[in-house]
Amino acid sequence: MTVYAIGDVQGCFGELQSLIEKLDFNDSRDYLWFAGDLVNRGKQSLETLRFVRSLGDRAITVLGNHDLHLLAVDAGFKKQTDDLAPILSAPDCRELLDWLRKQPLMHHDAQLGYTLVHAGLSPHWDLVTAQQCATELQDVLAGDQYREFLAVMYGDEPTHWSESLAGWDRLRYICNCFTRIRYCDRQGALALHHKGSPDMTEDGFVPWFDVPERKNRDLNLVFGHWSTLGNHHQQGVYALDTGCVWGGALTAMQLGTQPPRYIQHDCPGAQNPYDFI
Repeated sequence: MTVYAIGDVQGCFGELQSLIEKLDFNDSRDYLWFAGDLVNRGKQSLETLRFVRSLGDRAITVLGNHDLHLLAVDAGFKKQTDDLAPILSAPDCRELLDWLRKQPLMHHDAQLGYTLVHAGLSPHWDLVTAQQCATELQDVLAGDQYREFLAVMYGDEPTHWSESLAGWDRLRYICNCFTRIRYCDRQGALALHHKGSPDMTEDGFVPWFDVPERKNRDLNLVFGHWSTLGNHHQQGVYALDTGCVWGGALTAMQLGTQPPRYIQHDCPGAQNPYDFI
């Protein structure tokens, strides 16, 4: 059995198939972990959703901000874009979106020793707190209140974690950590307006994984989301979004090997991530 984690696909289905060929993936033996953002901006989001869903328990995907954006578009809270139109008009749209909104925000495998998220974790959360927070939001997204949450999902507040946070504010903070976080101040407050590479950010802000006394430093965290960070690796931190949709590469990491084994497929394209950050 081999487990591969794959960075943000964002509708680049052809590139995903080419990468999987390089992995020599066997769906009766191996597993794929997807770091979220299966859809949006690429031309084959529908095919990507169908394929990952078809893998059943051979695939694990966590929700990313673009996946949630698709749900918000479907619910009428965001404007539809051309790249998402094929999903929303597909005969299996409801089945796909119901499957998508019931995917986890976090996957922890104690045996393998890796934790998968889309963007990151609050520096104030240990593993138990992160799991509890993920479950809180997952239950809402999978339940009857999911449209109510999508209506209030967007926003940068609150920036500070407290166990006393409640209601939609608490869930929005949880959502922003799992699906949007890149930078914090040195006390761990979210700085969601900073989106570029670490050499572009202002003094006083650091990547979330470099916050002093981060409570989840004992975890091996695999994540995507941050294309301008690229294939970054430091102790316990494995970043896999290498900007396929921007003309970079789609990256897979074989879990459990030391040093990490990365497999990439170069992706053609002319989009610039700095036009969208």
